[in-house]
Amino acid sequence: MGQKTHPVGFRLGYVKTWESKWFASKNYAKFLHEDLSIRKFLKERLYAAGIARIEIERA
Repeated sequence: MGQKTHPVGFRLGYVKTWESKWFASKNYAKFLHEDLSIRKFLKERLYAAGIARIEIERA
């Protein structure tokens, strides 16, 4: 029986890119929570707009 791979993880770097682009050593949990909150807010508010993907980039 073969090993099963996640289709998005398998294609990262080839066909798809990361949905979030940032690095934080100390504030990782805080930034992750903020990203999830932002995505949830935008999906709820802009549901009818037909937005397919939300990318978050922090400098």
